[in-house]
Amino acid sequence: MLWGWRMPSMRAVLEARRKAAAVRVEELEAELVRLRADLADAEEVLRRRVIGLEQYLEALAEEESPAVVAVGVSRRKSVGPRRAVPHRENAVGVEDLSVDYQALMAAALDAGAEGLGARRAAVVLGWDSASVSRVEGARARLKRLVERGWLVEEKPGRFMLTTLEQNAADGGRPDGGS
Repeated sequence: MLWGWRMPSMRAVLEARRKAAAVRVEELEAELVRLRADLADAEEVLRRRVIGLEQYLEALAEEESPAVVAVGVSRRKSVGPRRAVPHRENAVGVEDLSVDYQALMAAALDAGAEGLGARRAAVVLGWDSASVSRVEGARARLKRLVERGWLVEEKPGRFMLTTLEQNAADGGRPDGGS
């Protein structure tokens, strides 16, 4: 037998493993601190880009506002309870709609054959177009106008005036009278 050579004790083996695990934990904690800083930086970049997009969409809406004002629609945000949208056949004209729905109709007129999308509708309503819930709220309003016969959705997600509304906007009366 060799004298001087001993098998390491179980205690020494376990202590070495504990030290290695402690070093690994410290390394991972340092990496976690670095990743949290990177995440905070990325979130800030995202926040700035969302703000930039909102400002761009607001500027587009302001450029188009003379067309909206010409139709006599206010650009105020809606407040208060939800108002019912009358069925098209029960209404005299767009003036029977609430201010917000009149704004959506004017935006659909401006959009023409391209159609009005929900994100653009959110901007027209003065809402945050980066908010999914606001965009979906605008889409729900557009769908309500479709259900009630004011708009059509010929392409998915693109809302346009009906032929009847287009004729009325062009100066003719929806009933074909003078």
